[in-house]
Amino acid sequence: MGVSFILFWGAIITGIILLARFTGAGNRRREDDGPRAGVAENLLAERFARGEIDESEYTNRLTVLRRGGGA
Repeated sequence: MGVSFILFWGAIITGIILLARFTGAGNRRREDDGPRAGVAENLLAERFARGEIDESEYTNRLTVLRRGGGA
């Protein structure tokens, strides 16, 4: 009886921890972006450095990239 009680609460606590880890928005976005986010930011920085886009357009597009939004 005592062992099953401990196993039950251990499973509940483990489930809560795993649920919080997989649904947490803090680190999840950066892990999902992977190497593509860095490539897109580098291309944007190159366009800014070449003078193809101005500073306001660069910062706007960089903000959109980092928050993962579309248009």
